[in-house]
Amino acid sequence: MEEIIEPALPIVDPHHHLWFRPGAVLAALEWQDNLTIRALLPTFRRHARYLFDELLADLNTGHNVRATVFVEVRAMYRARGPQALQSVGEVEFANGMAATAASGLFGDVAVCSGIVGCVDLRLGDGVRDVLLAHIRAGNGRYRGVRASHVAYDADPAVLGGAGVPHLMLDPHFREGFRHLAPLGLSYDAYQLEYQLPELLDLARAFPDTQIILNHVGGLFGLGPYSGRSEERFASWRANIRSLAQCLNVSVKLGGLGMPMCGLPSNCPPAPPSSAQLAAEWRPYIECCIEAFGVDRCMFESNYPVDAATAGYAVLWNAFKRIASGASDSEKAALFSGTARRVYRVDC
Repeated sequence: MEEIIEPALPIVDPHHHLWFRPGAVLAALEWQDNLTIRALLPTFRRHARYLFDELLADLNTGHNVRATVFVEVRAMYRARGPQALQSVGEVEFANGMAATAASGLFGDVAVCSGIVGCVDLRLGDGVRDVLLAHIRAGNGRYRGVRASHVAYDADPAVLGGAGVPHLMLDPHFREGFRHLAPLGLSYDAYQLEYQLPELLDLARAFPDTQIILNHVGGLFGLGPYSGRSEERFASWRANIRSLAQCLNVSVKLGGLGMPMCGLPSNCPPAPPSSAQLAAEWRPYIECCIEAFGVDRCMFESNYPVDAATAGYAVLWNAFKRIASGASDSEKAALFSGTARRVYRVDC
């Protein structure tokens, strides 16, 4: 166990998941011809259950985490009712976890103080009723959506055929997207990094909608992209700099521990130290901070997905090493301030 760096520094973790994947679900996943799922399976097996108790154990490993934001992972959907409303179940579940934490019986961390749900924006104008149902289920904690089916690759082996090509450019998707800002909702953007030009087009078309770029843009290094991280860095950096010109876009600094990133530290034989991770992740994170500025950047755990690479305490130590040269005000923005403002977290 590493010694905690700057243990008093307040943290708002703006990106974590909660799920339960029983044996039958894992068995079904094992048969999928999907490079991404296959890369994630060891993590799913090791963390088949990641609910309130497991999250709380990670939050209590030494860093000063004050609040968290739950981001959809297509878990705990309703088993019955209209298909468009089944995702409301995940929001109800996350709000229940938030209510559990708010009891004060488990400490003073505001778990799930913000909730990001999943809505199929291809419903067009019909999405408004679904969004209103999510808002009601969130009980004041609902902040925005992350749309399904956006991540796409033409090679069916990469995502197992999941995703829809050019979805962010689709008129029906955009018809649904236009309902976010009037309802005070943001859009969490997860796509693969070579789809960033389409996100740029979306951000320019909707300058009044807050967009939060997940995981420094969605690095991908499996299958046909394996071993090409250095080659692809220049195009990724150019896309990041272009997105930063859109003032409605912020970025989460993390997700680099996901196995699909294809970085040397992913799924290592021995757990890397925070110093090793900081050295590997620094070029990506510093590029984002340089482009967006600290007031539009926020460190994220992406737990338990990033548990494939590092423990919760080690991960935050790595971020603190990367930010070691920042001023106190810059650290405050990167570790809590930006997340508080963007997700309207009161803690």
